[in-house]
Amino acid sequence: MTYNIHHCNPPSAGTTIDVAAIARVITNEKPDLVALQEVDVNTERSGNGLNQARELARQTGMRFFFAKAIDHQGGDYGVAILSRFPIIDSTRLILPVDPAVGGETRTIAAITVEIARGKRIIFASTHLDLKEQNRLTQADQIINLFKGSNLPVILGGDFNALSSSRVIQLLDQHFVRSCQDCQPTIPVRNPNRAIDFIMFKPASAVKPIATRVIDEQYASDHLPVVAELDVL
Repeated sequence: MTYNIHHCNPPSAGTTIDVAAIARVITNEKPDLVALQEVDVNTERSGNGLNQARELARQTGMRFFFAKAIDHQGGDYGVAILSRFPIIDSTRLILPVDPAVGGETRTIAAITVEIARGKRIIFASTHLDLKEQNRLTQADQIINLFKGSNLPVILGGDFNALSSSRVIQLLDQHFVRSCQDCQPTIPVRNPNRAIDFIMFKPASAVKPIATRVIDEQYASDHLPVVAELDVL
């Protein structure tokens, strides 16, 4: 699953933080791995002392790894991963921002897990910038970061880019998206465009079975994407 959780703030609920709503969406789908974006840790808006990644892990019965992107309201804000498998290794990778363009720091959370005896994969979560020049640079960095991996890589995220964009077309040269004619993920009511994707590499190591977008209109401002993948 990949899910931009809007810091667990349902758009229709004012400033309310509803971690349980996001946890229910995840629990209902029973994914093995979840890429989360827009995650708060100890921020004023979400409640000092609330680590959303840790709390979501607790409520879903999963493990977690958080990768900070920026300081926000006295705490941290970034991306995270939930995993049903023990996390063997984890890393936070910083993505570039063009100084001439400016923008927020963006990161990747990446973990290594063993999904079956002797079968390991890398699973990663990211959230690309709003500005296309930064997205292109960040996509190029992602390609280079995982180019030398000897393990299958599955990447989920909010790419802030359409399938037809230069950003996704660049990533498509190195990764395989779990869907080609992907269902829209935003807005949650009458969605009309897809910017949240799950992709993998190499093509020979993973077989996509099905991809679907969950029609959940309360918990976040993005719809979650679930892909069933067979790691060969």
